[in-house]
Amino acid sequence: MTTTPLRALLLALIALALPSLATRAQDAPKDKPPAPPEVAQPEPVVTEHRIVVGGRTLAYRATVGYLTLPTEDGKPRAHVFHIAYTLLAEDGSLPAPGTRPVTFAFNGGPGSSSVWLHMGALGPVRVGGLDPEGMPLPPPFACRDNPHTWLPFTDLVFIDPVSTGYSRAAEGQSPSQFHGLEEDLRAVGEFIRLWTTRNDRWGSAKYLVGESYGTTRAAGLSLLLLNDHGMALNGIVLVSPVLDFGSIRFHEGNDRPFVGLFPSYALTAGHHRQLPDEAQARFDADFDAFRAEAEAFASGPLARALAAGDRIAPETRREAIAAYARLTGLPEEFIDRADLRVTLDAFAKRLMLDEQRTVGRLDSRYVGIDADQVRASYENDPSMSAIVPPYTACLNQHIRSTLGYKSDLPYEILTGRVHPWSYQGEQNRYANVATRLRDAMHRSTSLRVLVACGYYDLATPYFAAESVAAQMGLDPSVRPNMSFTYYKSGHMMYVRDVDLEKLTEDARAFYQAE
Repeated sequence: MTTTPLRALLLALIALALPSLATRAQDAPKDKPPAPPEVAQPEPVVTEHRIVVGGRTLAYRATVGYLTLPTEDGKPRAHVFHIAYTLLAEDGSLPAPGTRPVTFAFNGGPGSSSVWLHMGALGPVRVGGLDPEGMPLPPPFACRDNPHTWLPFTDLVFIDPVSTGYSRAAEGQSPSQFHGLEEDLRAVGEFIRLWTTRNDRWGSAKYLVGESYGTTRAAGLSLLLLNDHGMALNGIVLVSPVLDFGSIRFHEGNDRPFVGLFPSYALTAGHHRQLPDEAQARFDADFDAFRAEAEAFASGPLARALAAGDRIAPETRREAIAAYARLTGLPEEFIDRADLRVTLDAFAKRLMLDEQRTVGRLDSRYVGIDADQVRASYENDPSMSAIVPPYTACLNQHIRSTLGYKSDLPYEILTGRVHPWSYQGEQNRYANVATRLRDAMHRSTSLRVLVACGYYDLATPYFAAESVAAQMGLDPSVRPNMSFTYYKSGHMMYVRDVDLEKLTEDARAFYQAE
């Protein structure tokens, strides 16, 4: 093939460029993060509103915007988006600093914004109509006043950790420096210290409310705030807690999740009327008695059978399988083939397979439809599928229309941008912050903890949470400072109106017991 002069020139130029391009590619940092979206830094938007709670008209102030976390040399490190609600006095003025408690609230994920606690339970505006008994809820989705807001007994600050909500790493800063157990604790702890200082709230009683991985964060913060910032907390509310990840992780050789989940399996089967007739009658007649029966089996025969492994006597194994089937409605052959180790995904898929329905992970009262009826696990979590669109619509509507804050950034409701999440320091073991909470309670003996659990939560089951608390090693003198409260709903128990009301009243009693 002949080469034209022009073609020869182009080839020569490409040949000269290739080494330079290769050198630049080799020298470039391999883990350099993409530039974060530009974050506008307008002044915080402050608005005032009214809401009727318990027959009383309350006035409150909403402050929406960013708090910038600085580096050691004072440059921006991250812009943390947050929404604060402050109750006003009857004359419309701000109460004197220190006269009211302040609560810092966040959700989990990792990768979740604070939208769920904000728009579901604590804030003055909420998403309604999401209980599975009233589903499906068609769009468009509307916000409504929340008559069960916590504002009557505490001011509220909702925090979106970096990369969630509108929060972003500052220009030139790597987002990954915030994406890990310890990294997240330091960043959120610094936000709380700085917000408290700038708003003159060091004299206020201080509380944390975390949900799901947010309870991991809250437990870690209880000790970090005390040790690093000298900030003692008055109380912590743990909603659907996970403090020891060994209690929920399905790994070979770890049987704890099979024990911790079993009572919720049994209650889920009863709720969906999948139990054998005799067991279903017991469930219908006395929920708590049936629950106690399931708990006794889980901590007794099931735990012993799992621990025995292949040393178990054949008759004992058959009895355990039969009891498992009676309390869950699952076929004995299925339980046998699972070796009494039924994973969450397998349970959610198999329980209502004859009706071609699956049950939810976050809330097993929700049911879903899979296109594939033979796969081993469900295609999506129907409880998550039901709630994400309404929360997304309501949050965006509330921020822009009601609170008057404008941004074209996507509000990251639940993002995968935080992954991989670092557990540096916890390698080759399960992350466990229960010991940090114990140490905080031992060092600050007035610290109280309220644990809120849903019976139909398969993500962070209540029975596993009880087991973790029992093994924290709390001194008997402070053990009464931790209490549990329960709800006949799931991970986000507040989607059920009666449980939203109960959660608020439980929290009110907790705060006022100070």
